[in-house]
Amino acid sequence: MDHFVGERQTQILLELRAKGRVSAQDLAQTFDVSEDTVRRDLREMAARGECERVYGGALLPRGQTVPLNTRMTELPDRKAVLGRTAGELLVDGSVVFFDAGSTNLAIARNLPEGLRLTAVTNTPVIAAELAGRSGVELIVIGGRIDPSVGAAIDSTAIKQLESMRPDLCILGACGLTLEEGLAADVFEDAAFKRLACAASRRCLAAVTTDKMGHRAAFHVHDLTKSLSLVLEADADEALVDRIVGKGVNARRADAFATLNEKTSR
Repeated sequence: MDHFVGERQTQILLELRAKGRVSAQDLAQTFDVSEDTVRRDLREMAARGECERVYGGALLPRGQTVPLNTRMTELPDRKAVLGRTAGELLVDGSVVFFDAGSTNLAIARNLPEGLRLTAVTNTPVIAAELAGRSGVELIVIGGRIDPSVGAAIDSTAIKQLESMRPDLCILGACGLTLEEGLAADVFEDAAFKRLACAASRRCLAAVTTDKMGHRAAFHVHDLTKSLSLVLEADADEALVDRIVGKGVNARRADAFATLNEKTSR
């Protein structure tokens, strides 16, 4: 019996590391056991520090994140819509830093035709997307690639970023809350993001609805006037209104006017 329990918990851990979250109901169906059995597994795993228990399932422990390769396969249509909307906000001739993130990759893939800009990135998959694109001058920040973040965030990358002053930083974020703003799961990644923000004149983040209200472990950016957000059509209206009330320039992916403009009208 213990052997089967150990095998099941190993499979749960693999699923958790691949997806970042697991559902007790789904796991019960997968292993053909009761939800009580799965909840017992998750309690034992949480006691060992392998997961963080939440209602209905479990998450990766704080300080860990879902690998970029996995995130790139999630919600591709939604991220494409966000990418097209965010791309429309970029200014011709500007210098733009593309932070690590699957939604930021969608922005790179959906830049408006004819847009001219200097793109800076520490993320190889984003660099590959922008390489050779007409009108884009590409600068790649190098260093050791963090396997989970999918980008260079080490001391070599930091030294290169310190000499740059982008007009815009397109941030990747793991969570957004009214109280703490944008946050990331990995300490070193959050530190690199804060440096990119400080070096840039403005910051923009395209955020999928599943991250709205999610509290990630490490702070990146407050909700202030220097931040612009692109949100999905189904983002919680009450939360969005409170975010806009803090002066954040927010735009829904299916709307032409910013939410601030709608409020003023």
